[in-house]
Amino acid sequence: MKERKKKESAAQDLIQPKIGKIDFNTFTSFLLKRLGKEDSTVLVPPLTGIDAGVIDIGNGKVLIIAEDPIFSIPRQPLEMFGWYTVHIGASDVAVMGVKPRYMTYTLLMPPETPEKDFEVIVDSIHKTAMELEMAIVGGHTGYYPGFAAPTIGGITVFAVADKDSYVTPAGAKPGDDVILTKGPAIETAGILSVLREKELLEKHPKERVEKAKSLCKQMTVVKDALVAMEAGGVTAMHDATEGGVIGGLFEIANASRVGMDIDESLFIYPDEVRMVCEAFTIDPVAAIAEGSLLITVRPADSGRVIEQLKRVGIRASVIGRVTENTEKRMMKRLDGTQSFLAIPLQDPFWPAFFAGLGSED
Repeated sequence: MKERKKKESAAQDLIQPKIGKIDFNTFTSFLLKRLGKEDSTVLVPPLTGIDAGVIDIGNGKVLIIAEDPIFSIPRQPLEMFGWYTVHIGASDVAVMGVKPRYMTYTLLMPPETPEKDFEVIVDSIHKTAMELEMAIVGGHTGYYPGFAAPTIGGITVFAVADKDSYVTPAGAKPGDDVILTKGPAIETAGILSVLREKELLEKHPKERVEKAKSLCKQMTVVKDALVAMEAGGVTAMHDATEGGVIGGLFEIANASRVGMDIDESLFIYPDEVRMVCEAFTIDPVAAIAEGSLLITVRPADSGRVIEQLKRVGIRASVIGRVTENTEKRMMKRLDGTQSFLAIPLQDPFWPAFFAGLGSED
């Protein structure tokens, strides 16, 4: 136990300065002032919480485009790395309410990468793109020093849609219901159950740990978003990635200039998420949660959205409501206390992740 605490403490030191996305203040005060030439065809520019850009290409059509980096997860098959690459990129377009259609990707590998590993990654990306009916239209692949493991420098996903057919995280309206699919910390629980499996097995049955590991296959919101959009009544969607559900809720509220009244007791809480987060002292609502989709929807339509998601095997629940008061963006926690919606200064996933890198050979 003492050794584990030392590792956790050492991991805390390793992640200073911050690991992950730049902080909200730097993003708004520095990066957003450096976006190149202004262009009137850019309908949705970069903003905090906005998953993809939207460009007017004329004739009533828009181009929706998103980009993400992807890192491989130690102790997990490379096939899953390829699967993540496509699904995480595609999710950022799907949450705009549009089916992703085209993609490019950059695969950067250490010079010593075996040829077989390269083939497995590329084949997995191809197969996953086929499953999602996406065309790969370009990119870059090569071997370079300075990389410890294969890395996707960027996956860019595109779609062309009608000008009035998409939603953004800035569309939430007072009175809307707020829906969460799958529950919080899906990515956190999935990745850590793989990376720190040995530690979990010391206290929990193998079947329970395997169920937690299977959450990795839920690290996508492509189906969630497209099914919800088809059901109707959706005003905004956003996938809860770094900063978790509480950060994602803040980003929707901030982009939409609304308040929110959220109740954690209404969340779906998978048992395996509780197990992993308790094991590594992680607040589930603040931890990275790719696979957890936040949806705002007109109250008359929320029941239909939840039912349609259920029909395709995705659990979801109404967790609160959008309000007018921008000064009140709150979440009632399970212990009855109130927390302001905010992007955590540091996602609690990262200390547990880096501690796990040295937990076993």
